[in-house]
Amino acid sequence: MLRLRPFDMTTRRARGISLSTEASASTSLRRWLRCVPLLTVGLPALALAQVKIGLVLSLTGPAASLGIPARDTVALFPKELAGQKVEYIVLDDASDTTQAVQDTKKLISENHVDAIIGSSITPNSLAMIDVVAEGETPAISLASSAKIIEPVDAKRHWMFKTPQTDAMMASAIAEHASDHGVKTIAYIGQADALGETFYTEVAKFADLHHIRVVASERFNRTDPSVTGQILKIMATNPDAVVVGAAGTPAALPPRTLIARGYKGKIYHNHGVGNNDFLRVCGSDCNGTFLPASPVLVAAQLSVDHPAKRLALDYIGRFEALRGRGSVSAFGSYAWDASMLLSNAVPIALKSAAPGTPEFRHALRDALEATRGFADTNGVVNMSTTDHLGLDQRARVMVQIRDGKWVYQPH
Repeated sequence: MLRLRPFDMTTRRARGISLSTEASASTSLRRWLRCVPLLTVGLPALALAQVKIGLVLSLTGPAASLGIPARDTVALFPKELAGQKVEYIVLDDASDTTQAVQDTKKLISENHVDAIIGSSITPNSLAMIDVVAEGETPAISLASSAKIIEPVDAKRHWMFKTPQTDAMMASAIAEHASDHGVKTIAYIGQADALGETFYTEVAKFADLHHIRVVASERFNRTDPSVTGQILKIMATNPDAVVVGAAGTPAALPPRTLIARGYKGKIYHNHGVGNNDFLRVCGSDCNGTFLPASPVLVAAQLSVDHPAKRLALDYIGRFEALRGRGSVSAFGSYAWDASMLLSNAVPIALKSAAPGTPEFRHALRDALEATRGFADTNGVVNMSTTDHLGLDQRARVMVQIRDGKWVYQPH
């Protein structure tokens, strides 16, 4: 802001300024002041602009264990990119689709953000697609479903994501199950978009590996019991059970299976990759498997794994902030989103100023043009038809042993 400091009489006399001179100067000053608004308008936009990034995260509700690590990771995000200050605006969607839509609208229409990160979960991310497309604002989801970005149509043109897709993880489960002699599986998943889309992929890859699906059940995130569903599953005597759920609610099926004496294999999807899940599931999850982000077992990976170095770097940063053993995959997905924006923002700034439609378009184009970009989960190669860009190197099979993640080499 331009500030004018008036002269006092002592200063005027000391500087030999006569009253007549002052009067003349005062007249000139008044004329100049009338021009200030016009001069301000003419200042270069980039000098006044600031990059704004909004985040829609599940900080309360059933998916809080996913959103909180992402929020904590925001403290590590860069405060400046290519000479431009960056502001981060974090909103809580309360694990609710309606709130996620409202948050997205607020960030676009009131906060005028240049990009959005979120939501933490699939149903919310899917609900945000229309709003993001209408506002022509690039968004990077932290949720799993491939439906968030596939197919890349006019609306998903604006959507990207960092977590591995449900198809990538379902194929890993089918491969591992087949290699270990599994012939039949049962499925129990959340009664929402995550549970349905993951079941579709599990059934598809099970069929490819000649594994028969003998039961398919659903439960709500807030259900206190899944005993009825588990009894139906156990009546089919499956070799393995796949749980399609995220966060701490995903602990209910395996705990019920163990309580009912189930002895077969249990698989989770990658929505359980945090310590809150381990705490809630406890010893009942001992020996269970999940396809996961390399971040969970970064120290156990071979030195040539493409994600190891950056995963360890993120772990070091996060643990310095939140304490040893505090890292989860969900924080890393937010960190990767920040890395993608850190790469794309300088490119977009060459075309337009932040806060403009032109900048948002340029930022979207820069994200889509990301090639050979390493992050904590692998190497990103996006395209006009692929707004994730990760390959099979971005997934690892992990077993839970005594409350720890243990890498399972292929």
